[in-house]
Amino acid sequence: MNNKLIISSAVAAAITLAVVNSPVAEAKKGGMEKCYGVAKAGQNDCAAGPGTSCAGTSTKDAQANAWMFVAKGTCEKLVGGSLTAKK
Repeated sequence: MNNKLIISSAVAAAITLAVVNSPVAEAKKGGMEKCYGVAKAGQNDCAAGPGTSCAGTSTKDAQANAWMFVAKGTCEKLVGGSLTAKK
């Protein structure tokens, strides 16, 4: 019984650390924001719409639904930059 408790605790701790130290959490803490429409093909940080899985999956430059982290306050200053996904 004690082995199951130890293993369960270790798994729970690992999951908690993964969530707390995720790139998204770190970026938000560090003054970063998601900026859509500015990533080069294959250089997005995550979520590039249907048919893509995550980072590095955008198929074209400035893809409207692909985002990357930029310093807070700079997104809308970039050509094509938007704080929300474009259609």
